[in-house]
Amino acid sequence: MNFDLTQEHQMIRKTIREFSDEVVAPGAIERDKTKAFPKEIFKQLADMGMMGLPFAEEYGGAGADTVSFAIVTEELSRACASTGITYSAHISLGGAPLNLFGTEEQKQKYLVPVCTGESLGAFGLTEPNAGSDAGGTQTTAKEDGDDFVINGNKAFITNASYAQHLALTAITDVKDGKKEISAIIVPTDSEGFSVIDNYEKMGLNASNTTELVLENVRVPKENLLGERGNGFKQFLVTLDGGRIGIGAMAVGIAQAAFERALRYSKERKQFGKSLSEFQVTQFKLADMAMKIELARTMVHKAAWLKDQGRAFGKEASMCKLYASEIAMEVADQAIQIHGGYGYMKEYEVERYMRDAKLLEIGEGTSEVQRMVIARHIGC
Repeated sequence: MNFDLTQEHQMIRKTIREFSDEVVAPGAIERDKTKAFPKEIFKQLADMGMMGLPFAEEYGGAGADTVSFAIVTEELSRACASTGITYSAHISLGGAPLNLFGTEEQKQKYLVPVCTGESLGAFGLTEPNAGSDAGGTQTTAKEDGDDFVINGNKAFITNASYAQHLALTAITDVKDGKKEISAIIVPTDSEGFSVIDNYEKMGLNASNTTELVLENVRVPKENLLGERGNGFKQFLVTLDGGRIGIGAMAVGIAQAAFERALRYSKERKQFGKSLSEFQVTQFKLADMAMKIELARTMVHKAAWLKDQGRAFGKEASMCKLYASEIAMEVADQAIQIHGGYGYMKEYEVERYMRDAKLLEIGEGTSEVQRMVIARHIGC
């Protein structure tokens, strides 16, 4: 086993860390307050070739691997988790299903704008009544000549306000009481398609989280993504990759919280010495550092397995579950080390906790991850 990052990985990490520190981090507090979407940041990421990072160069991508994607997501999230989740969803939820299941024509038409950053990537799975039970999809796509006519609602969809198109799940038939769920690419400017951005969220305030309303939205049958009836299975495969992104996000947030806590513990004096000189603080920081390192290793292992073409579903669930839970724990301890100042927005650690909570919910709750892992181990 070789745990060293390749020279390419090290170069990507150095580049994106500098960008995150110099460009992304300075406005994070203000964006959290104003809920301003970081459009300019994503224009710059597109100029840097990051928006199509793991996709083939023939589609405008950079031909990099999943480990590279995890590194970029971690570093962006360390600076601003709203930026991190926007990037992660763009790649792993928006671009990945097009790359995995699209025809050559669909890739040229829909994946290329995602890779160049002309369109942000998004996908529509969750519905108001279908969250953890994603198979409870109620959105329908009925055949009418050469078209599908789609009706339904999607909830908690990331990036849709800035997406030119997205893939979504819909019921294309019902046989013997069993739903046939397919994936269909839908342009967001289609007649009858509404993107509503009015959620009031706990955290990740500068990310774009929307509701989709589809009223008799008509798209050609050629927009079917992958095989008819395989939409649900395809999106489960997509979610496996997305969980690596969530795990990387969690590591980034936890790393930021740890760095803040460590710095503050050295500066803050109590009872005549710095907090870092007290064993109780040292033990907190030691546990934080250990858990972050373990989480990062798990994320990189899942990413490496994916890059090797090997099964990675169990490891993706493990890294997502563990990293998201330690991100909450580390953020909590960072606030505790800061004392009263930790409760104040200017010290940023309270934002890390608010942002981290979503990671225990999105792309499969912690409970769902435990169900997935249980199935993998033969329960």
